[in-house]
Amino acid sequence: MTRGSESTRGTGATRPTPTKARPARIQPARRIAFDVIRAVEESDAYANLLLPTRIERAALDAADAALATELTYGTLRMRGYYDAVIAIAAGRETDRIDPPILDVLRLGAHQLLSMRVAHHAAVDESVSLAREVGSQSATGFVNGVLRTITRTAPADWHDQVMATPRTDDERLGIEYSHPVWIVRAFRRALAAEGRELELEDLLDADNAAPRVSLVALPGLASTDDLPRSRPALYSPIGVVSEGGDPARWPVVQTGHARVQDEGSQLAALALSRARPAVPGERWLDLCAGPGGKAALLATEAATVGATLVANEILPVRAELVRKALAAIPDPPQVIVQDGTEIGAMLPEQFDRILVDAPCTGLGALRRRPEARWRKQPRDVAELATLQLRLLESGLSALKPGGILAYVTCSPHLAETRGIVDEVLKGHGDTVTRLDTAAVLSAVTVTPLDLGESTGHVQLWPHRHGTDAMFICLLQKAG
Repeated sequence: MTRGSESTRGTGATRPTPTKARPARIQPARRIAFDVIRAVEESDAYANLLLPTRIERAALDAADAALATELTYGTLRMRGYYDAVIAIAAGRETDRIDPPILDVLRLGAHQLLSMRVAHHAAVDESVSLAREVGSQSATGFVNGVLRTITRTAPADWHDQVMATPRTDDERLGIEYSHPVWIVRAFRRALAAEGRELELEDLLDADNAAPRVSLVALPGLASTDDLPRSRPALYSPIGVVSEGGDPARWPVVQTGHARVQDEGSQLAALALSRARPAVPGERWLDLCAGPGGKAALLATEAATVGATLVANEILPVRAELVRKALAAIPDPPQVIVQDGTEIGAMLPEQFDRILVDAPCTGLGALRRRPEARWRKQPRDVAELATLQLRLLESGLSALKPGGILAYVTCSPHLAETRGIVDEVLKGHGDTVTRLDTAAVLSAVTVTPLDLGESTGHVQLWPHRHGTDAMFICLLQKAG
């Protein structure tokens, strides 16, 4: 360990010398899950990027790969709730437990409280992990805490934990394992639609494994080329996998189809199909990394004789975009520029622009559960400043009569309606909102349940089965 054992941390006592790790056979799936969780906590790694790589490197079979996935994502999603249980069982707050040992406990708690894993297996494997990353006293500590958890039924633990919150938002935050500030932001966003009563459904949906959606890139593949799948509910070019690893499908290996959330598909299609395109149009993806929406827009543009330019501010992300576009014949140009300066550099150059702005990512907590613990309220204000500048830049780069799609993967009002309203205030009648709901209703296979919204579309995990994408189409006068 790096900070001393749990029995002495913060007390000033002499740290015991860590014992030499004894050989222990830890199941590969648990080892991978722990390593990924540790990397998320220690190095800000992204579980959705690191986990598949570790599974492939270890050559896990399907059963072990599924176990590693459940252990990793289940632990990350419900971390807040498990911390509440661990604090009671350990008799101390979790910030007094060394981080590696706390991750061992979280992983063990997930198995004991939410999975059908034999208690002895969950405890023994956790103790073996603790032996590798901690001292002898830490090993005994893990054994004691987890055995305490086993002596109380999960339902009774729930009752104990839920006896502590003081407000409804705190109760929901613990029960559904979301920071309270996110619970409040979601409540406000739903209330703006008159759907505040759906809050628990939304929080619950964030803790469910999302379906695997794929898109067949127009002109390169069709949905018929995607095996073991069924048509997507909304996207006319999407499917939902019914099993197996899509990465092994030939059409995915060629890059002609991609794993892509249906909400992201609809965000791109809202722009590309807002009105019929004409040959020679120039389109811009202002913040294109990592390239998923850019690939869809590029193939949509190619089918009508338009061209796409993809921009990224960071060379490393621009390279990701190039890789995403490599399978497209005559791939689009990728430029490396600060998106906030594109409007001044290339004024009124583009017929259609996608501003998929950097955001908190609160709309994708199903896929990136660690984001709920990584983001802070102060991040919203910082990002909102950037979002405003990017949207202004995009409007400057838009031709008169052109269409811009402002998109975020967040339902936070300060990142969605607030940004659009603020920008429109400064443009008078020169920029107007289009009826985004009407545009998408002409695109989707099944009507979207959008309530009364027209000037924008807010998708939701619990209502649409997509990420919580915000989509607003704007048109420049001319």
